[in-house]
Amino acid sequence: MILRIFIILFSVFGLLFNAQTVKIKRGIVDLEGIHVAKLSYKSGIYTFMDLKETPIYTIEFVDKSVVDSVRDSYIKLKRIYNQDKTLDLDYISPSAFSGEEKSAAYTCVKSLKIIDERGINIKNLDELFKNSPKRKLDTKTKDAYTIRTKIDKLNITVNNVGEILSNGKPVGYFTNLPASFGSDDTVTDKTFVDIEIYDANSKYIGKYITTTKQIKSAGGKTFTLYREMSGRASLLKFPTYKAIAERMAIMDPNFIKIQEKVIVGEVTKDGVQK
Repeated sequence: MILRIFIILFSVFGLLFNAQTVKIKRGIVDLEGIHVAKLSYKSGIYTFMDLKETPIYTIEFVDKSVVDSVRDSYIKLKRIYNQDKTLDLDYISPSAFSGEEKSAAYTCVKSLKIIDERGINIKNLDELFKNSPKRKLDTKTKDAYTIRTKIDKLNITVNNVGEILSNGKPVGYFTNLPASFGSDDTVTDKTFVDIEIYDANSKYIGKYITTTKQIKSAGGKTFTLYREMSGRASLLKFPTYKAIAERMAIMDPNFIKIQEKVIVGEVTKDGVQK
């Protein structure tokens, strides 16, 4: 019976602790009426300090586009006294309408456990950097990063005559380019003639339909270049020629091959082989 009462009381105390409210007023982090830390904000970075105003660590919010409509939001955590390592971490918010300031403090208390009723917990902060947790990315975001990695390796550019280059090497070209091409790197004109893409051997790869913002590969795959974004991002009304070439390279892996190894000839100087 006594053990049962003890378990109930322990559970109640646990619930009360987890229900702790985090408040911020005039740069002071308040935990259930107790001042536990201070913070300041400058140039997008939140600096957390102890009550003596000694800076301990910083938090920076990141919200970026990975690829297409997929965005990734996380925080960068960095210590003041040892800035060799920066952690990319997930964050939590007390509500959907919480600002970054409250979300930063809330994450420090509820998720990272580096602020408690005694103040900034240096031991837990050190442990966090020693055994940094992995981010919990959903499948959609993981896939987006995989695609992003492939695109970055291809290093695609489009020159002023419509040639598509990968790492500086011509791999294809656009045809039926609108009149605005050359003066604008985005497809702003709605034409009834599709913009077509060919590889370096003049093999048809696919087309971009300006009226529907849709790419169609020669193999029958389709993709609509319309991004429905949230937060601070806005709708992408017009895609770039580079974005079209990148997406086509993902849709048709045979279009551009990633060169893992660069082969060069013998180095010579003044006709003498080195």
